[in-house]
Amino acid sequence: MARWIESWMPGSSTGPPGRGADGHPGQRFGLPAEGVSSVAGFGRRLGALLVDWLLGYLIALLVLGSDEIGGPNLSWAVLGIWFLLTAVPVAVFGASAGMTLLGIRVASIDSAPVIGIPRALLRTALIALVLPAVARDGDGRGWHDRAARTIVVRTRA
Repeated sequence: MARWIESWMPGSSTGPPGRGADGHPGQRFGLPAEGVSSVAGFGRRLGALLVDWLLGYLIALLVLGSDEIGGPNLSWAVLGIWFLLTAVPVAVFGASAGMTLLGIRVASIDSAPVIGIPRALLRTALIALVLPAVARDGDGRGWHDRAARTIVVRTRA
């Protein structure tokens, strides 16, 4: 039986969690089961997000100074800096600093070389809301990836 979200979220897989409808995550997009260009696992994706967030935190502290630790301005500054550090490189290069470090990148499911600015902004804004990134389909794509028509793949084994 399909999960409730699959009834109204287009492009949903009805297979068991963690597997695409045809066997392995990403198979319906023509991706291999393992190695380069396979679907990136949740651990790598979370690690990349943490690296980017820490980088944003460090830059915010450098800009605002250590006096802002615990202040309300620091949280917003970190969010804004993280947003820029994620959206711009993903739009232009397909990967943020954390993604590059962990060997993953954002790929378009329509074979475009990069996803472009509008889709990168949408994707990053939805990641900032957290829930869209946590609710994933059988191909490992969160709502943010589905809305932007993207999939996160490995760049190295």
